[in-house]
Amino acid sequence: MGGGEFKYEISQNAYIKLVLHALKHKSAAVDGVLVGRSSDDVIEITDSVPLFHNHLGLLPPLEISLILMEEYYSSQGLGIVGYFHANERFDETELGTVAKNIGDHIFRYFPQAAILLLDNKKLEALAKEKERSPIMQLYTRDTSKNWKLVGSDTSSRLVFKEPAANVVLLDYISDKKWEDVVDFDDHLDDITKDWLNPDLFK
Repeated sequence: MGGGEFKYEISQNAYIKLVLHALKHKSAAVDGVLVGRSSDDVIEITDSVPLFHNHLGLLPPLEISLILMEEYYSSQGLGIVGYFHANERFDETELGTVAKNIGDHIFRYFPQAAILLLDNKKLEALAKEKERSPIMQLYTRDTSKNWKLVGSDTSSRLVFKEPAANVVLLDYISDKKWEDVVDFDDHLDDITKDWLNPDLFK
């Protein structure tokens, strides 16, 4: 089966963690990795790790973080299955070079890797419209090694594991829950801060 035919199912916690990370650093580009497994033609995104808001695109911190994550998650039968990116500027809707390069890096480990790009317009409309699908754009890599936006069928290719994820997300936003998100940058600054965010959803 070609990479273009995979469906990506994201868990509520994995999804919310990434959006909160982007909200915590609104004036910066942020990124994270998607963790999960593949079963048949579905890539299950079961967790996510917020990575950077300062060191985007710098390979040494990225390499360190990926090695640590592989070590931690492989014992649970999970691996890195994709990449998340939120652009610095609100009106920036394209997938930039840095995001594509990191996506390429992950693709070498996992050929069905996806890139999820935060859709700022959908994020802004979230409270007004009852949006039922993830507020992210799905990119997959085609046979010519280019990252392509999965167009009108994104909603059927990228789905929530828990249908109420956006409702829960809005609750967390109103509680300013983004203040509690720890990313790998924070951990590099202060190693007592846990990039796994074990208490975020307690």
